[in-house]
Amino acid sequence: MSLKARAARIHQYGPPEVLEFEDILVPDPGDAEVRVRSTVIGLNFVDVYFRRGTMEVPSFPAIIGNEAAGVVEAVGRNVASVKVGDRVVFGHSTGAYASAGLHPADRLVIIPDGVTDEQAAGSFLKGLTARYLVKDVVPLKPGDTILYHAAAGGVGQIFVQWAKSLGYRVIGTVSSQSKADVARLAGCDHVINYSTEDFVARTFELTDGVGVDAVFDSVGEDTFRGSLAVLKVRGTLVQFGKVSGEITPLDPYELGPRGLHLTWPMLQHYVSTPAQTAEAAADLFAAIKSGVLRVDPTRIYSFDDLVEAHRDLEGRLTTGSAVLRVTQ
Repeated sequence: MSLKARAARIHQYGPPEVLEFEDILVPDPGDAEVRVRSTVIGLNFVDVYFRRGTMEVPSFPAIIGNEAAGVVEAVGRNVASVKVGDRVVFGHSTGAYASAGLHPADRLVIIPDGVTDEQAAGSFLKGLTARYLVKDVVPLKPGDTILYHAAAGGVGQIFVQWAKSLGYRVIGTVSSQSKADVARLAGCDHVINYSTEDFVARTFELTDGVGVDAVFDSVGEDTFRGSLAVLKVRGTLVQFGKVSGEITPLDPYELGPRGLHLTWPMLQHYVSTPAQTAEAAADLFAAIKSGVLRVDPTRIYSFDDLVEAHRDLEGRLTTGSAVLRVTQ
């Protein structure tokens, strides 16, 4: 039997106001599918990309959003990994902006006791992203110095906490004094406010002119050249976003004088199979339960306030993770 649900859909690309609440019918799950009633929906800047059209949706109308926690209400044939009543979270399945939906069973992860729905929905994608960045992309060792841009953001705070637990020296950049306080609380050894300081000059001051082993940059055009500049010989720039805009093309020859490495990794390069998802999720949840990571959302919106939430995301007014609480 189909279930009535409430969804926020877009019929065209545009500003936050293109998100429209509509009633939808969610059918019974098919083979290898699960119907999940959402309790908490995660907010991520990539949602803004899909809403704007920077990243395309398959067709209109579209339900965007990639992350939510909820409760299994029905399972389809050949589903043995979850059962009715399980608390689950997903981060690789579209259609999160809805009070209920169908999802592939192999994209769901059971939320363990000791982790709340708010923590799971607010940290799953961000946490898996921070994990592959800090553990998989660059071969770092304890004592290495790294620079992370937007250290007060949702991914940034998780990254900094994890990096410090692994013994790295972390320099974080932020855009305001209030965000500087957040980055310090997350564990940054040094914080640079690039609205008032030259982050290149300050980074060299902090490293005695040597530079850093790696830079992790999701900002894009505004920081890209500076990120390359502060790398030490054989350093690596990990570019994984472009919040400030498209990056001016780079001639690979410019990497030669210092033997620099440049990479643009994505989560699906490191976490794509059910086994990889389960392993990464187990590592994330263990870090949360042990206290290595503090991931409680810093802002909880009502699902009804989704447009306001998108304005805040786009205006870079949020720090840490933000979520939408769904009232059934």
